[in-house]
Amino acid sequence: MRVLLLCDDFYHPGEVPIQGMEPLREKGILFDAMTNGADFDPEALKDYDVVIMSTADDIYNEEDILWKTEAVQEAFVRYVEEGGGLLVTHNGLVPGDHTGMLDELIGSRFSFHPDMSPVKVQVLKPHPVTEGVGSFCETDEHYYLEILAPDVDILAAGYAAALGEPAKYESEPYFNTPAKIAPAVYVRTQRKGRVCVLTPGHTLEVWLNPQFQRLLENAIRWCGGT
Repeated sequence: MRVLLLCDDFYHPGEVPIQGMEPLREKGILFDAMTNGADFDPEALKDYDVVIMSTADDIYNEEDILWKTEAVQEAFVRYVEEGGGLLVTHNGLVPGDHTGMLDELIGSRFSFHPDMSPVKVQVLKPHPVTEGVGSFCETDEHYYLEILAPDVDILAAGYAAALGEPAKYESEPYFNTPAKIAPAVYVRTQRKGRVCVLTPGHTLEVWLNPQFQRLLENAIRWCGGT
């Protein structure tokens, strides 16, 4: 299985997912990492069974340079609909002003997160992506999403402590109520292709957590149809 890891943006250095993926080489999951969206060639998608999107639209150290153009988004839609697998982690969910086509393909977009805090991830239902995965807790950014696709199947949820929000979130204060439980893992399909979303992943500690490693491996294999 060939995997392309797209990573590195203005707020999320690519070394985190790159180092987080390294242990999976021992499991037979080989990957190429691309850390500059400006170098992305949509034609390269045909060479990979699974693409991991762990990057937002802004290029690291160049906040005003955006790479998820309409042509790039169209290429991802074709890739998935023709049978490709797309795994989106953490910051890959952050939308741009013009990324609506890609957001619809992913099935959601990032809404907000509270300050970094311990976040517990708990499996809600059995699925190949959650097989053998136990609950785990790491300090992370607790992502809330706007769900866009009707077929989003939530497999695990994220829970955080009941903390009041800083001033920038006063318009939508955060408390750990059932209405504020956030999806941590979900899957969906589009024509022949598969999409999986993992919302944890701001720090290397999250990526190297043994339960997250199992989740990551499962998600890659499911997206790749194996």
